[in-house]
Amino acid sequence: MEYKDTLLMPKTEFPMRGNLPNREPEIQAKWEEMNIYEKVQKHTEGRPLFILHDGPPYANGDIHMGHALNKILKDFIVRYKSMSGFCSPYVPGWDTHGLPIEQALTNKGVKRKEMTVAEFRKLCEEYAYEQINNQREQFKRLGVRGDWENPYITLKPEYEAQQIKVFGEMAKKGYIYKGKKPVYWSPSSESALAEAEIEYQDKRSASIYVGFPVQDGKGVVDQDVEIIIWTTTPWTIPANLGISVHPELTYVVVEADGRKFLVAEELLEAVTSEIGWENTSTVKKVAGKELEGVLAKHPIYDRTSLVMLGEHVTTDAGTGCVHTAPGHGEDDFHVGQKYGLEVLCPVDDKGVMTAEAEGFEGLFYDQANKPITEKLEEAGALLKLSFITHSYPHDWRTKKPVIFRATAQWFASIKDFRGELLKAVEETKWVPAWGETRLFNMVRDRGDWCISRQRAWGVPIPVFYTENGEEIITDETIDHVSNLFREQGSNIWFEKEAKELLPEDFSHPGSPNGKFTKETDIMDVWFDSGSSHQAVLVERDDLQRPADLYLEGSDQYRGWFNSSLSTAVAVTGKAPYKGVLSHGFALDGEGRKMSKSIGNVVVPSKVMNQLGADILRLWVASVDYQSDVRVSDAILKQVAEVYRKIRNTYRFLLGNLSDFNPETDAVPFEQLREVDQFMLVKLNKLTKYVRNAYDNYEFAGVYHAVNNFCTLDLSSFYLDFAKDVLYIEAADNAERRAIQTVLHESLLTLVKLTAPILSHTADEVWAFIPSAKEDSVQLTDMPEAKEIANAEALENKWNAFMKLRDDVLKALEEARNQKVIGKSLTAKVSLYVNDSTKELLDSISENLSQLFIVSGFEVAGSYDQAPDNAIKLENTAIVVTKAEGETCERCWVVTPEVGKVEEHPTLCERCATVVKENY
Repeated sequence: MEYKDTLLMPKTEFPMRGNLPNREPEIQAKWEEMNIYEKVQKHTEGRPLFILHDGPPYANGDIHMGHALNKILKDFIVRYKSMSGFCSPYVPGWDTHGLPIEQALTNKGVKRKEMTVAEFRKLCEEYAYEQINNQREQFKRLGVRGDWENPYITLKPEYEAQQIKVFGEMAKKGYIYKGKKPVYWSPSSESALAEAEIEYQDKRSASIYVGFPVQDGKGVVDQDVEIIIWTTTPWTIPANLGISVHPELTYVVVEADGRKFLVAEELLEAVTSEIGWENTSTVKKVAGKELEGVLAKHPIYDRTSLVMLGEHVTTDAGTGCVHTAPGHGEDDFHVGQKYGLEVLCPVDDKGVMTAEAEGFEGLFYDQANKPITEKLEEAGALLKLSFITHSYPHDWRTKKPVIFRATAQWFASIKDFRGELLKAVEETKWVPAWGETRLFNMVRDRGDWCISRQRAWGVPIPVFYTENGEEIITDETIDHVSNLFREQGSNIWFEKEAKELLPEDFSHPGSPNGKFTKETDIMDVWFDSGSSHQAVLVERDDLQRPADLYLEGSDQYRGWFNSSLSTAVAVTGKAPYKGVLSHGFALDGEGRKMSKSIGNVVVPSKVMNQLGADILRLWVASVDYQSDVRVSDAILKQVAEVYRKIRNTYRFLLGNLSDFNPETDAVPFEQLREVDQFMLVKLNKLTKYVRNAYDNYEFAGVYHAVNNFCTLDLSSFYLDFAKDVLYIEAADNAERRAIQTVLHESLLTLVKLTAPILSHTADEVWAFIPSAKEDSVQLTDMPEAKEIANAEALENKWNAFMKLRDDVLKALEEARNQKVIGKSLTAKVSLYVNDSTKELLDSISENLSQLFIVSGFEVAGSYDQAPDNAIKLENTAIVVTKAEGETCERCWVVTPEVGKVEEHPTLCERCATVVKENY
């Protein structure tokens, strides 16, 4: 007889190797075939809703690591909520309008000027759908479950129709207006930009100090004084109409280099140093408020610059006398309005100087810096020219510098409902908590929102004009345009004349001849996506507003979180979300931004082709995603190693349950041995911890807890000694069935707890569990933590034993290093213990040799009786010797009992009995 054939070795077809790149697509095909999304919705029907509203990624290009991080985090939450008492539909979306798509078509050779706007827009739409289909397949490959066949798309007619209604509602409340004031203007995009479309990069700029001679000092300063301004934008000097001073600052007239100059007293030292004056003497001091109304002469043109009082003036840098061009700065504009200055803006859409900048017409604004500076020098007004590198606003799409430029634009007046916005921020739950402060401060400090763009690819601003230029925005026109867009899409705006777009027989006193024109600007894309609470959450029957959660990258505080809040509060008075969760950016292994030029880009599709989506998902679970996260091949390899341990645990559990039927073989909790009960207490604790971590979106907690349970509690302890029972004893041995009960419970619990993260592997394991009745683990619910009466006492007792076991393992390791023993089963352990440890060991009825995985064990005496060769630890002294006897051929235990049963001379008594009775 081959004794090895009598061992109950693990049996399972669940493969050891994950082979995820090949196996995952097969699992996904199965999900598609069974329509898993619909099945989950059916399974959770009638439960309270939990809505995670998807922030739409832009439909352009392959997905990157930031996309993967974002979509996987969302999937964790939706899957968990669906398994924990909620119905959690997930509707993915796409943002589809805007400059990048126009740019992409231009790069492909599309000649926009040779076609109508409607024809160009049609090409944009086709391109957007190509990109959506490409990204959708990549998101699905990540294992993200959602209503992929019915996503929301901002270019869809029903979406645009609802967006028009949001605009109309805001206009009705008086929040929408058209005005000429400075906005961020991108010459490279030839369009206005919102704050959310600005990023800051370093730029080298000219830094100039310029003297403006006093023309009329109003009896406060003499005519031979020059007021010094400082600017890093010489090209705005032709637009200068004034100089701002702070009413509360003290200003000094100083004599230097034979001339008299006026600067703020606080900045005199810095200005002296910067310009390089040798000797200065103070001639006079004057309060800022006294300077109001002084007239200075423009250094280039024959006109005056008015000295005005402005609270925006600071002493952080410069001279305390601020060059004011109302057409090129927000503060300049406001102070200029107060003093009745015109809004002069001698720069066109392309950033080129106009005829109003006499002498510099036709120059690109940046190229005008040098000739303007030369002109100032010629006039004797240039006191100092140097160059500085400073943080400067850039267009986040083209990466080119932007300027402040006054043009007629459409605005949403934030100030009119700022209080409601701030209240909504305070009523929202923010994770991390600093998100509240960040958005609160943004809303508190932001100006009105410029919502118009001078582009073709977007949702038109639904405004008509009468013959005398009056704007028409009424309930009637808004409803009519909204319905037209719902039926025919927004292209109709560009295909038909204004009269055809108005309600039938529409008339207006401002158009006595019945002629109308229409607005040609489109809406800011942030208005598009910011309207999704209305166009998606309200439009769809399976969703609701407010959403429970918005989850995006931390850049969306100035983007989608902000625009959604603005439109929702304007329309409903409430935030569109109950909670907001933000994550950081994906960086390389050294914490650098990923860049093609550096060659450090980690591409999700490549990771999935090499390692599998579940490795990527496990990486997302492992990181502190609320900060910036690092990813590299080395980091992913470490994660893959953790995955391998978890997978091996599943395989071991499955293999040792091949002959276990929970309905007939499971042992009730009270009949289990204490060590088995202890493991169920630990499992219960894991369930409680993991569910709490999921509830608080702490996925790294789930990752570490599951990994520790698999490696420490199971592999290093329970499964290690359990082999001696599972493999060696008879199939229906009581201890074996007790251990299998624990293994079965552990398997079901672990698979469910990891299902939101390891979505493919959990379903793969589920298919191998004979007792699993549902078609997918996704159609089950999270395990509930049970109430166990003596849990605390049990845990305290066995935790004390585990500490003792650690001491024994250390002693065994030392004995192995000294060649006293080989494997631990060749050892005998003698303990010398104090009273409390003896009491602990006496109270354990389990086989202690088996628990320590040694062949001999004894409590040989008290701690103070320990011999000199004992390894002395804090409460225990341990002597490790070679176990006496022969090695049993079947169980490998060393014992004098080997050979006592005549028919089986190479077996110990236990093995001989099992073999005699069962084989």
